[in-house]
Amino acid sequence: MGSVTATSPIQLRPAPVTTAATPRLRVDNVTLQYKTPSGSTFTALDKVSFDVPDQQFAVLVGPSGCGKSSLLYLTAGLAEPTSGDIYVGGQQVDGPGADRGMVFQGYTLFPWLTVRKNIEFGLKRRGMPAAERKEIVEFYLNEVGLSRFADNYAKQLSGGMMQRVAIARALANDPQILLMDEPFGALDSQTRLQMQQLLLKVWEHSKKTVLFVTHDIDEAILLGDRIFVMGARPGRIKEVLDVPISRPRNLDMVMDPEFIRMKRNIFHLLHDGPEEHL
Repeated sequence: MGSVTATSPIQLRPAPVTTAATPRLRVDNVTLQYKTPSGSTFTALDKVSFDVPDQQFAVLVGPSGCGKSSLLYLTAGLAEPTSGDIYVGGQQVDGPGADRGMVFQGYTLFPWLTVRKNIEFGLKRRGMPAAERKEIVEFYLNEVGLSRFADNYAKQLSGGMMQRVAIARALANDPQILLMDEPFGALDSQTRLQMQQLLLKVWEHSKKTVLFVTHDIDEAILLGDRIFVMGARPGRIKEVLDVPISRPRNLDMVMDPEFIRMKRNIFHLLHDGPEEHL
């Protein structure tokens, strides 16, 4: 992992400033409903509201089908809420935009491009000069430990390596917020742990605002500053928990008493109450 220097792209391109009264992300009374084949209405999300301040690593955790991924897609502008609004940097979300970077669970690299060209793709589309593109791409190749594989194609990479490229590509575009939809869910347990450790280190350097979706309680606590626990259908924020564990973090913290206490609390929140039977 490379160190951040005075000439790093991160420091040259600071995130847009928001005031204390303007969170980086605001979800305001968002409801999402679908029409079922039978003609009835299905409510996926019901009046969800929360804020994420600048540089916070926020995590949505909940059971399968609770609407956490739907909420991420709404924030990305890939779908529209039935009612309510979402704001990024004080601007209402009305479609996809460069202010939001997305990392999916599936591998979304362009197979006809090398690792380097995948990371560079968004920068090139924006018309960034070649010298500046090269500096940024080299920085993120080093950050995610893929400098040796810069000229490889996706089919030559493991799943973990492909997700490293996806993270580097998203961060290279310098979004206001990084949206991550269970990005390590398809990886084996050992690779998943390695990727969690990598993300912790990369985030310590970038301090990018993150909204991360997972159903894994350990992952939520390990990565997050604040955890939004969602109940099952219809999706609602059941509890908001601040993670009282200092940074920097490492995988050893899963044995700490505070970690175990919080894990037990979230487990009961996810499995207690009437929502689990709906």
